[in-house]
Amino acid sequence: MVPVRTCVACRKRAPRADLLRVVLSDGRLIADDRAVLPGRGAWVHPSARCLELAVTRGMLSRALRASGKPDASPLENRLKTLMDN
Repeated sequence: MVPVRTCVACRKRAPRADLLRVVLSDGRLIADDRAVLPGRGAWVHPSARCLELAVTRGMLSRALRASGKPDASPLENRLKTLMDN
């Protein structure tokens, strides 16, 4: 059976391999490519639309139970790298 996760932005269910796990580390959102980093994680489609929606509406902060608005620039840079390849 294939593990299924839900994107925090669009709320669509997808196989775990199709989504990107995001964790909060030192107040910064970072991509967890291998899904092994410690802490609470949130899943999002690796697309500009879902990432922007999740960050601007505070969905990642809520899913990660973070207070305040975390720095999303490392995650945005990682997403640009993924989209360029």
